[in-house]
Amino acid sequence: MDLRNKRILVTGGHGFLGGHIVDRLRRAGCRDIVAPSHTECDLTQRGAAGQLFAEYKPQVAIHAAAAVGGIGANQRNPGFFFYANAIMGIELIEAARQHQTEKVVVLGTICSYPRLTPVPFREDDLWNGYPEEVTAPYGIAKKAILVQCQAYRQQYGTSAIFLLPVNLYGPRDHFDPENSHVVPALIRKFVEAKEQGNDTVTVWGDGTATREFLYAEDAAEGIVLAAQSYDKPEPVNLGSGQEISIRDLAGKIADLVGFKGRTVWDANRPNGQPRRCLDVSMAEREFGFRAKTTLHEGLENAINWYIASQNTVAR
Repeated sequence: MDLRNKRILVTGGHGFLGGHIVDRLRRAGCRDIVAPSHTECDLTQRGAAGQLFAEYKPQVAIHAAAAVGGIGANQRNPGFFFYANAIMGIELIEAARQHQTEKVVVLGTICSYPRLTPVPFREDDLWNGYPEEVTAPYGIAKKAILVQCQAYRQQYGTSAIFLLPVNLYGPRDHFDPENSHVVPALIRKFVEAKEQGNDTVTVWGDGTATREFLYAEDAAEGIVLAAQSYDKPEPVNLGSGQEISIRDLAGKIADLVGFKGRTVWDANRPNGQPRRCLDVSMAEREFGFRAKTTLHEGLENAINWYIASQNTVAR
């Protein structure tokens, strides 16, 4: 599909990933992009998706809007994370069907995989067990949308594809300590500790859990490539294929920030899923995506962006 002459709706287009998707589409020559903010269109409200499609009549929809957060936020708000993500996806895909949208790209989550999935996670493993308990409401809500995409493709011929991005990070991320994911949370902790002259930084868990991270700009490139070139019912992983322990990640961020103190591990806090690392061969095979940004380079960019944003606020 040549996206350049299509009207493209990006839900969540003012958010972290959505903003990068909009930028990537513009670099690809797309000019007719609709990206309403959350205040303009709250997709958790029933009927909002239908009104959005009726007003703008998009030919392509990329569903990047999501209610997300780290382990703490998921512990506090499991019902909200389930409802918000389920209702947004269900109503959006139904609206796309009613308005005969040419293509829908839906972004799922790595949290949908079973808790003890063998590493590397293969797309075929998605249904082989229950997700990690803390993030299961979020992961299962997204998983249900995959079923809807496949069912609508089968019954109505809806061209809906489903992508499974791994943990994302980079400039413009959310650094709120109550709701952020692990990379922005650690960046903020170490930057603030250095600036305040603190000797220690406390990190949740024991550091043994592993994660894989994908730079947000790379993720946006993969999403646009899939929109252009992929049209099958099977979900596809989007990741870097590189695994790192939280302990090593914290050490790397501390070094890049220049924090010289000690990291204290709070083992009374949850680790989350024991290991996460994706098999990313399907994305390369089906639409030619490979992550380009190394973790070192991406973390440097994210740290520099965060420090610059704080300096701007201070002025």
